[in-house]
Amino acid sequence: MSEAQTTDNHDEIRHWAEARKGRPARVKGALDGILRIDFGEAEVDLEPISWDEFFRIFDHNKLLFLRQDKTADGRLSRFNKFVDRP
Repeated sequence: MSEAQTTDNHDEIRHWAEARKGRPARVKGALDGILRIDFGEAEVDLEPISWDEFFRIFDHNKLLFLRQDKTADGRLSRFNKFVDRP
């Protein structure tokens, strides 16, 4: 697996997601705003949100975006997760 990187830069996160046809989303019913990137696969527990709302929740929860750019064989990776800032 290729190395993962973290960022809190909104432009980098949006560019990474959109390059993979990802859209901002949150888990339905989660009061604390659990964020996800929706790649359009069958995820009935996700609700679409705007990028503005996504980053409002992201900053409020003091998160970092952990992502992998390429897989070990060089393909575009969609691996990502949200982690707490140190």
